[in-house]
Amino acid sequence: MDFRKQRLSIEEGKEMDMVNYLSLLGHEPSKIRNSDYWYLSPLRKEKTASFKINRKLNRWYDHGLAKGGNLIDFGIEYHRCTIGELLDKISVNFSLQQPVIYPTKVENASDHKIKVLGDFSLTSYPLLRYLKQRLIPIEIAEKYCREIRYQLNGKTYYGIGFKNDAGGFEIRNPYFKASSSPKDITTYKNGAKEAIVFEGFTDFLSFMAIHKHLPSNSHDFVVLNSVSFFEKARLFMEEHEVIRLYLDRDATGRNYSQLALSISDKYSDESSLYKNHKDLNDWIVNFGKPSKSI
Repeated sequence: MDFRKQRLSIEEGKEMDMVNYLSLLGHEPSKIRNSDYWYLSPLRKEKTASFKINRKLNRWYDHGLAKGGNLIDFGIEYHRCTIGELLDKISVNFSLQQPVIYPTKVENASDHKIKVLGDFSLTSYPLLRYLKQRLIPIEIAEKYCREIRYQLNGKTYYGIGFKNDAGGFEIRNPYFKASSSPKDITTYKNGAKEAIVFEGFTDFLSFMAIHKHLPSNSHDFVVLNSVSFFEKARLFMEEHEVIRLYLDRDATGRNYSQLALSISDKYSDESSLYKNHKDLNDWIVNFGKPSKSI
């Protein structure tokens, strides 16, 4: 099924999340007070935020214009178009926006039976903005990731998907961290004598961004997608003459690095590069800022 060609009904359009819709248009709140999100009006020029979305009601009101309503009312005003034209526009450009990315931060949601509905090129503004915040170039992310539309607990969401060797995906967006079944490691085999190992894919993408001019066959790569897969990855890792570990600097990551060093002198712990930071990506994002203790 081609999700991008489905046209939303008026009722579906009305219920699209307004805060995320404005985010996709490039508008972010100036302040948030409980359920009220205040913006510099997207409908006119102003210096003091007087455009409000009540997220609980999912309705907007522009105090300067004395107008308000649902997303359909806003879209007609914003795009200056008919209802039909608006439905075509949001169906094509914002089909992956409905419903919201995820309302609260959730960790380790793999047990909730995520069903991947489809994967596409990375296009959604919140996901591109998230990558930018993590200092991961879009061209690097596009090479290794897809935009995933998935279902969880009967609702549809989307995120950045990183595929593993078994066909499952690690899924990330600004509010959500999970994986779809089957869960597995991700390997890139280039016939190299050295293997570089990462705990998560954002660290792998960060490394590729730093070393974007590295010859493609200079290293093989392993992304564990969970340190619990370390033992499973050993067979592939230990086929190499040198194994460079870029694991997290938390207690678990350090323990696995120490274990690896005790197993074979092929292993080397490269995490001192980002000492006092959680992981490689955290070090890159905070490079030049005051260091913090782990």
